[in-house]
Amino acid sequence: MTTQQTQDQQLRFPEGFAWGAATSAYQIEGAVSEGGRGRSIWDTFARLPGRVVNGENADVAVDHYHRYRDDVRLMARLGLGAYRFSVSWPRVQPDGVGAVNQRGLDFYRRLVDELLGQGIDPWVTLYHWDLPQALEDAGGWPARDTALRFADYAAAVHDALGDRVRNWSTVNEPWCAAFLGYASGEHAPGRREPARAVLAAHHLLLGHGLAMAAMRAQRAGSRIGGCVNLYAVSPLTRSAADLDAARRIDGLQNRLFLDALLRGEYPADVLADLGEAAEGLAETGDMGVISAPMDMLLINYYSRFTVSGAPGGAVSAAAAPTDTGSPWVGSEHVSFAGSGRPVTGMGWEIDHDGLREVLLRVAGDYPRIPLVVSENGAAFDDVADAGGFVRDPERRDYIEAHLRACHAAIGQGAPLVGYFAWSLLDNFEWAWGYGKRFGLVRVDYPTQRRVPKESALWYAETIRRGGLTGPAQ
Repeated sequence: MTTQQTQDQQLRFPEGFAWGAATSAYQIEGAVSEGGRGRSIWDTFARLPGRVVNGENADVAVDHYHRYRDDVRLMARLGLGAYRFSVSWPRVQPDGVGAVNQRGLDFYRRLVDELLGQGIDPWVTLYHWDLPQALEDAGGWPARDTALRFADYAAAVHDALGDRVRNWSTVNEPWCAAFLGYASGEHAPGRREPARAVLAAHHLLLGHGLAMAAMRAQRAGSRIGGCVNLYAVSPLTRSAADLDAARRIDGLQNRLFLDALLRGEYPADVLADLGEAAEGLAETGDMGVISAPMDMLLINYYSRFTVSGAPGGAVSAAAAPTDTGSPWVGSEHVSFAGSGRPVTGMGWEIDHDGLREVLLRVAGDYPRIPLVVSENGAAFDDVADAGGFVRDPERRDYIEAHLRACHAAIGQGAPLVGYFAWSLLDNFEWAWGYGKRFGLVRVDYPTQRRVPKESALWYAETIRRGGLTGPAQ
């Protein structure tokens, strides 16, 4: 056996490992007024002055609604074995209640058929932040009824697609939907009501559990999981104030959701931090619904938080409270410090070993469950040549380093079964508009032309090999 073959074997991923890329409906589909689609909270939010950079919106986005066949053929050329996408709730249920819009479901039926025809495994996310505006008008996620309506919607989508789709996630990143949407107001619906944000977090988790129960009552065989965005959290120093700051942020960002989903309880210290906002949070039976056994846990990872409890500490762009308010309910005196690591175009510090740390923590501290890295990627200031091609060694290096961290975690016992790069395409990056590009594939927005970047070609070759070259780290 040659040295190169030995190196290849060292970095081979397990048989059956899911190699994919991910997107979300509102960020790519466009066609916001076609096919019977209703209005979402992001349609409304993007039209509020000053909420999205340059006043941009996703009315057209990257026109995936009309170009999905070409996009699926592009996925096949890149060798993707799996594609994670979200279903637009207002496309399926324009007002979030009542009869489903068959024209909306038909779009996803066609998309799934196209994926399967190209040998790509569809992974469906049921909620990626595009709540029907009518449900927000009725109270949004702070209203318990929204969780019940979500279960109805989930059952409708599962009934339509469950014969061909095996892998499902319920709610994407409930921390963002709750605290960025209802505490800081940085995301839709743009409310700044911290106590209501805590209720929203609980109801998003309850919606997850109710949806899972409804789907399982319909059909056996679906693999269903929740999806959380986790961070490695470090204190700036070993001072008591910094250690407590790390405990608070880890509690609100990570343990609030992990403990609920995997242990059936909220951490006592986090409830204490939240104070009155957490009183009477869960009704009888809620935690049993939330913690019903999942088939997998999906984890989105981008960066590490380094935090301080000292007043006037340096604040990084990674998690800084904006001037509209802070998402860190119960942690008002915490600051976010830079640690000197390189940063992405979002200002997020690059720390691939934090992903290994997160995976091993979940594997070691909670009941064992298959894990999936369902989002991981980076925005950089891409520069296209005359042909539209982007050389992006920073993105390639970012993904490679995080895949090496995944490989290391597997070697240390983490039951990791898949990795999805974020994102397949440049797209509408929420409140940042179109200025931040995460895609493996460049989209020229005026023409909608797609050109795979250097990172996409590298990822395609990595998928073909089933692993990385070079010595394990």
